[in-house]
Order: sequence, then structure tokens, then C-alpha cells
Amino acid sequence: MKTYDRDLGDVLQLQTEIATAVAEVLKVTLLGDVSARIEGGGTRNAAAFDAYLRGLKLARTATTREECRAPIDAFSEAIRLDSDFALAYASRSLSVWECAVHYSGDWIQPGIDAGVRTDAQRALALAPTLAEGHVALSTLASGRLELAAADAACTRALAVAPNNDRALYECSRLAGWLGHADAGIAAARRDVALDPLNPLSHRALGDTLRAAHRYPEAIVAYQDSIAMDPEHSAEAYARRGLSYFLGGDLTQAQSSCEAKPDYYESWVCQAVLYRRLGRHDAAAAALARLVQLGGDASAYQYVQIHAQWGERATALEWLEKARRLGDPGLIYLKTDALMDPLRNEPRFQAVMRELKFPD
Repeated sequence: MKTYDRDLGDVLQLQTEIATAVAEVLKVTLLGDVSARIEGGGTRNAAAFDAYLRGLKLARTATTREECRAPIDAFSEAIRLDSDFALAYASRSLSVWECAVHYSGDWIQPGIDAGVRTDAQRALALAPTLAEGHVALSTLASGRLELAAADAACTRALAVAPNNDRALYECSRLAGWLGHADAGIAAARRDVALDPLNPLSHRALGDTLRAAHRYPEAIVAYQDSIAMDPEHSAEAYARRGLSYFLGGDLTQAQSSCEAKPDYYESWVCQAVLYRRLGRHDAAAAALARLVQLGGDASAYQYVQIHAQWGERATALEWLEKARRLGDPGLIYLKTDALMDPLRNEPRFQAVMRELKFPD
């Protein structure tokens, strides 16, 4: 057995030696030079690397505005310790924007994306082939509804690093939302194969399958994600609930929609489900909770709910408002089955044309 006694001050060199040794033992042919792949965008500062790893762990479980602060602070600490740490810049860019779009609603604030873009560009200036840098630009572009640019940035990310977990996670879902079902599902399955114990890879597979309206398979993928980390699975529970709802199993939908009752996606799930069950007061209460938390930043979710309630005029008004605001949720519009009651409406079709989904 070979041992690796080294000075921890050169963590990346140690990683390189271990990766190379493992590759030799397993007779694996790695894509490109091992040292270049590990060290590209990395750091030789052990404390900075530790802060970066801490940020990654915290980012994986953050689902509220408050929880988002910790990974962002960790990535900022890594950058403070090594101002040339490209991966830390890319990761901070991704975390800030993900929090703004999904957990705080801050995307609606003018100029919120300036720092996000600066971090992503800094990452790529330091490491032009860094997949996470291209993914950060893609995620920002998709959130700003620059759909062709988002698609192109994901293509670049996967071209430089076809096995990168963050690229596979983000780009598989983007492909699904853009209507590229086969490509999205294939990328998500590859992510699961490469990282089968990561609940996020299974959740991404569920997202791509749900976008393709393959609800039984999506339910299985979400269940796999939940089984790996039940405590931090609010999204998976809510999305599994919507998959049951769209597949017609209202009993299972209710169980899943109520599993994490204080999460905003659960309120969308509850609002459409309870109305279908004839529980109008409960449905209205779920919508009221969403309105209280999100205000105009939840415009897209109001479209989903009112469309499913059969209130087309109200749904279309919110759709047009979501378009004026630049609601990031509109990225889902092409494949979102909750929007099906609106698809023949001229006002809906006008918004679809404005968004210019790539072929």
C-alpha cells in the first residue's frame, strides 16, 4: 500500500498525485492532463481550499435566504485567502445567483446580478477553460432569460469538462427546460452514474424527466434524492408532489406536497392540489402564504396557480407582469405542464415568441 505523507500546504499537488496513482491502478484513461485538470482554477493555499470545500457543503443544503449566507461567506473567505482562486469566484457567483432566484427573491432588485457577472468573468479570466465559470455565466443568462446565451455557455462548459458534476447538473436541467428532452435526460443520467450518492444529481434527473412529462420516472428519481438526504429535500418533496399531481395520483400528491409545509414550492403544490380536491379555503391559504413571502418576485408561481384554477384572465395578467419583471421562472414556460390551460391563448403565445426559446 502506498502512503502519501506531504506538507498540507500543497494540497492540490497531493490531489494530483493521488488521482494519478488511482488512475494507474484502475487502468483508467483520464481526459487530458491530470495535473492541469485538478489545478486549473484551484489553489495551493490549504486554508483557502478548506473554506471552498466548506462553502460547497453548505451550498448543497441551503434553501432559505439565511442559509444562503453561509456558503457565500465561505467562498468569500476563500477568495480573501487567495485572490486568484478561480473556482471560489465561480462558486460564489453560482451561490449568490441561486439564492437570489430561488430562495430570497432578490433577483427582482435592480443591479443584483452585477457582482454575479463580475465573479463569473473573473473566474474565466483566471482559468478560461474552467467549467464552473461557464456554468455560472449560463445560470445568470438563463435567469435573465437570455436563453440562447445560456445554452451556448452550457455547451462550452460540457465541451471543456464533460464529466463535471456542476455542469451536468445545471446543463441537464437547462436542456430539459428548453425542450431538449433527450439531451437533458442523458446528461442527468450521466451525472447520476458519475455521482450516484449525490441527492442533487437524482433531483436533476427528476427535473429533466418532469420537463419531459415522464412523471412515473420523475417520481422515482425524486424519491431517490429524498432517500439520500430527507432533511434537506424540500424541493424534491414538492416536485415529487407536482409529478404525482400531474400524473393524476392526488392521494400521493397530497402526502408529498405536505411533507415540507414551510417551503414555497410546497405552497404551489398545495394550492393547485387543494383546489382540485375542492378544498378552496386551503388552496387560497397556500396562495396567501406565497404572496406574503414572495410578493411580485413570485409572479411566475401565481401564473401556475391561477392557470390550474381555471382563472385564465388572472393567470395571463400575471404572465405579462412576470414578463415585464423578467421573472427567471419563465425559463420553465415551454415545458411546464401547469401552463397547459393557457397555451392556446394569444397572450401566452406572444410571451413565448418574446422569449425566443432556441430550437
